[in-house]
Amino acid sequence: AETLSALPREWAPKSRRTGVIGRKAGMMSIWDKWGRLRPITVIELQDNVVSQVKTPEKEGHSALQVGAGWQKAKRLSYSERRHFETKGLELKRDLCEFRVTEDALLPLGTRLVARHFVPGQLVDVQGTSKGKGFAGVMKRHGFKGQPASHGVSKAHRSPGSNAGGTNTRTGGKVIKGKKMPGNMGNQLMTQKNLRVYKIDVHRNLLFVIGSIPGAEGKVVHVSDAKSAKQLVPPGVDRPPFPTFLPGDASDDDPDELVMPQPEEDPHRYD
Repeated sequence: AETLSALPREWAPKSRRTGVIGRKAGMMSIWDKWGRLRPITVIELQDNVVSQVKTPEKEGHSALQVGAGWQKAKRLSYSERRHFETKGLELKRDLCEFRVTEDALLPLGTRLVARHFVPGQLVDVQGTSKGKGFAGVMKRHGFKGQPASHGVSKAHRSPGSNAGGTNTRTGGKVIKGKKMPGNMGNQLMTQKNLRVYKIDVHRNLLFVIGSIPGAEGKVVHVSDAKSAKQLVPPGVDRPPFPTFLPGDASDDDPDELVMPQPEEDPHRYD
């Protein structure tokens, strides 16, 4: 197979880059140039490294396995340790596979940093939502509930009838997908088309506008937005392809990269 190199390449119409693994650090708010309060989620990228390269010739598809974080040897199984040791990599706590196009494959051991993204671009953030336990229909599905006063006897929060009689449309059966009480939360969710507001280069932090699933400290996967019509707004350069390389940095680069602000007040009323 052709030897992979980490040299910068050009975007193709259907190019798809790898994502990164982060941890939700928390939320904050930032006032922008025009006095708008932005709800910000901070995502920390902890030493992301390409830990395995999958090619169509060997695995049948193009993908990159990314490892992040740090882990002690005693907390990994023998096979997990050998997965890193045979490649000469540090032990990682989190692993995730990202499907990529063949032109976006990277060499083993390539480090992925926050500058893999650019301020202003759209990203998809995937994580596990907070678990709420067993919840009723009013909390889980937003049911109105039964009347609070006359004619109801200790059934104010109950869902009511679940199925009709044998001669009705449902045939006396509860149809699949019926909204009923059950476990709420603790599900894999994807928050799509969130905009990157700012990047802290030295601390490897992403500042994203909006909320993302999961509690503080939980693992999230950040990748380029897949359903967006425009990955970046007009006037903003596309993200580095296939990733940001150490040679791309210069001494004049600022410590923080911020999304471009509009020249005119967007909230002005004449």
